[in-house]
This record gives sequence, C-alpha cells and structure tokens, in this order.
Amino acid sequence: MSQSCLFCDIANGKVPDTKLEVETDEYVIFKDIKPAAKFHYLAVPKLHYESLNTLTKSHERLVTRMEEGLRQLLAQQGVDMNEALFGFHLPPFITVRHLHMHAIAPRSDMGFLSKWIFRPSSRWFRSPDDARFYLYQKEE
Repeated sequence: MSQSCLFCDIANGKVPDTKLEVETDEYVIFKDIKPAAKFHYLAVPKLHYESLNTLTKSHERLVTRMEEGLRQLLAQQGVDMNEALFGFHLPPFITVRHLHMHAIAPRSDMGFLSKWIFRPSSRWFRSPDDARFYLYQKEE
C-alpha cells in the first residue's frame, strides 16, 4: 500500500466520510466526489495498483469482478445498462494513481466536457472489454 494514497485509505476504511456502497475481499465501490452524471461510482481494489498499465494477465478476472459489482449496484438503482458507461483512465490522464473503474449513468446526463473526458476507447479512457483485451495480450 502506498503511504499517501487516498484510494488505499478509502478501500481500507480509513476515510469515515466516504460511504462504501459495496465491499468485497478484493475491492470497494463508492460515489465519485465529482460526478459526471446522476450515478457515478468508482470500483477500487483494496490492493494498490497504480493503473491498468501495472496489471498483468492474471488480473483479467479482477477487472471482470469490478465491472460486475458496478453493474449490480447500478441495476439495483434501476439504471438502464444501455445508458451506463464503464471504464478506466490511463496515465497520464488519471488524477489518483490507484486503479479505479468508473461507472457513470445515464450517459445522456453527461455534459460536453464529461463526454470528452470519459470518451470510450479513446487514448485515455478504456472500457472493461478493452482492458481485458489489453491484459490478455500481456506476457505473464
């Protein structure tokens, strides 16, 4: 764990002001403090990984479980999955250097800047499918 990582602190229950919506042995889910739409959550692993770039092929299932957790949380709130966006920012376009997957909905609520910042399959924002494909191609 990084000595001064906000997301490590949140994931390990050291930030009481942050309500954990979901907690598993591997990750937590909480609301983004600067939401891009009505529903904006982050899935954050409890172990510190700086970004998608630092993961290995062995982390494909972690990406899948984080996505499934976010999907379940949005579904419980009645969100239409066709209006949901999921993904990771890539360095240097990350504000907290701890791996986190965004879930944002409804996409139609997003402003112009948010649509640009969270543009799927761009150089800086990758969908979970893109992430899994990237990891699948990595050497162990």
